[in-house]
Amino acid sequence: MNLQIIEHPVVRHHLTQLRDHTTSPEQFRSIVGRLTNLLVFRATECLELRPRQVQTPLTDFLGNELSQSIGLVPILRAGLGMIDPVLSLLPTAEVWHLGLYRDETTSRPVEYYSKLPPGRPVDVAMVLDPMLATGGSAVLAYHTLKRWGVPQVKLLSIISAPEGIDRLQHECPDLDVYVCAVDKGLNERNFIVPGLGDAGDRIFNTAGNE
Repeated sequence: MNLQIIEHPVVRHHLTQLRDHTTSPEQFRSIVGRLTNLLVFRATECLELRPRQVQTPLTDFLGNELSQSIGLVPILRAGLGMIDPVLSLLPTAEVWHLGLYRDETTSRPVEYYSKLPPGRPVDVAMVLDPMLATGGSAVLAYHTLKRWGVPQVKLLSIISAPEGIDRLQHECPDLDVYVCAVDKGLNERNFIVPGLGDAGDRIFNTAGNE
């Protein structure tokens, strides 16, 4: 597993705002978008190119275009908050959804939705999930995409826990992981500490309503 932590003053600034419990849902969504842009910028550095000849207003120019098919795989529901920022940079990417929820008794992920087309995997899949806690959802998504036939899988998460990273190192050997921070660890309920609370609730303004 290849882990990249996006160390940058702007990342630290936005992360602090994201963690603040007084940050409104509107602000929270906006900050998630900014951090996602920084993650995807790093995650796309090694995408392959092919030459493309174009005509500028003045002359011919030999440039480049992306040559690989890219799929975005948000983990429902919190991952939906990361889709638009990625599509702003990769507007032709395909979007496929994986529906997972955490069993509150076992803390294990349960898959309730997956619809990937047979026989037509993308070249690069980017799994989008704001939080990497136990790693269960990420492992399940990774193996689902590998069974689909995706050669390269990347995980983009805003914050992570050491427990989840350790699990990915053992179970997902060729996974590329991009995070903005590695937090202290998990509490007795397997929530990331210091963390930022429930990302899905804060993105969709449903805290205390479900």
